[in-house]
Amino acid sequence: MVRFDLLAKSHAISLNQFSSITLDRFSSRISAWPEVITFIIHREEEIGKSELKSHLSPENFLYLRAAFAVLFPSKLFVLSNLKFVAMDSLVRIQGFWRKHRRKILVTTTCLGSGYLLYKLYNAHTRKLADLEQELAKERENDEIIKTQMKVHFENIQMIADTATLPHAMHHLSSRIVEEIDVSSIMEKLSKGKGMLSATEKLQLWNELKILSFTRMVLSLWSVTMLSLYIRVQVNILGRHLYIDTARGLGSSHLLEELDLIDRDDEQKFLTSADYLATSGMPSLISNMKSAVKEVLKGKQLKDVLTTRTLQETVIRILDVFMSTGSPHHWVDYLMMAQDTTMLPRDNTTDVSSSYATVSKFHQLITETREVLTSTDFTNVAEISLKSCTVTLVEEIEKLAGLATGMQLAKLLPQIEKTIPEISAKPDKNRFLQLIRDLPEVQLFFTLLYANMPQ
Repeated sequence: MVRFDLLAKSHAISLNQFSSITLDRFSSRISAWPEVITFIIHREEEIGKSELKSHLSPENFLYLRAAFAVLFPSKLFVLSNLKFVAMDSLVRIQGFWRKHRRKILVTTTCLGSGYLLYKLYNAHTRKLADLEQELAKERENDEIIKTQMKVHFENIQMIADTATLPHAMHHLSSRIVEEIDVSSIMEKLSKGKGMLSATEKLQLWNELKILSFTRMVLSLWSVTMLSLYIRVQVNILGRHLYIDTARGLGSSHLLEELDLIDRDDEQKFLTSADYLATSGMPSLISNMKSAVKEVLKGKQLKDVLTTRTLQETVIRILDVFMSTGSPHHWVDYLMMAQDTTMLPRDNTTDVSSSYATVSKFHQLITETREVLTSTDFTNVAEISLKSCTVTLVEEIEKLAGLATGMQLAKLLPQIEKTIPEISAKPDKNRFLQLIRDLPEVQLFFTLLYANMPQ
């Protein structure tokens, strides 16, 4: 029987001799295993250059591996291309896994879920931060736009007061004086004293009564409605110009492609405010005179009028005039019929170009008519007319002393003296200033300007 200690000590043993050791010899000398290990360690360099597995029988190879696992359970030895794994450590790991598998899985799941939730929360937080930044930028842009619109709106109101309205008012007052001339009747009454019969004098006084009230109420209605109409015009036009320009900012190429309002259309639209003083005046005078005759037919020249009765009389005339005919019939006194605006003035003009020009002008006219026929504008017009009526009666009272009452015949000359105040220049016109400062009027035009087309 071979002594393993002697084999270990005599380093001269060859691998072939070592490989001939049988399994029985390994099992018969357990105490000799350390010597075998010592032998392998001392011969490490030589063994590393060869393949130990090829020199050992399968039984000896497996038995030698088991011997290493028992003697060195926590160490790993590498001998040539053979790896010796400490089986005890693997067993302990497997035991630990079987014992704590549920805890490990739960812990791993919780950690994974927590990490996933953290990533989701972090992504959501970044998205919210980006959204808040965009909203803040939009709010800032909105404030800039609101400021610009406010300045533009105030400029438009100033243009209406200082440019458009004075011209229209001068033209209107001239036309009213031309169409309703009471100077000839007053001259006949003045020069015909003692020469006119009672019937002739009564006829002249009745005619003066109708014409004076017609001229007074017509001036009041025309100045009020024309001032509101012009403000509607300039606000609609200013809004269109502002939006068209704002859409083209930042791109000159885009600005060229926009369907901007043509200069001719703009001028034609603004000059349409003179329609009342030209085309609309004859029918307006006729219908207003009819309303005056209906209200005054029961009033005699000797009847005494007070401040209250005069105010009620003027309001009654306005109500009869506004309610006679089709709804919103009075709009036709302020602007031309809608069908007329669609017709091109020049028949020789190219159809396509004429349609493009007319359509833009027609868009402005149509939008203006829609505003004038709206319930909101009707309410604003009624409030303005009533406020101006109160102011008119106050002006007459200052001149005639209506508090104690006055005969209608004596009141007519005082009415004639007050009428020029109604159509005075805008900067000196108390009625226009009253209309402009009414809260309902200011709110109406603010909302009108802010109602941007998309």
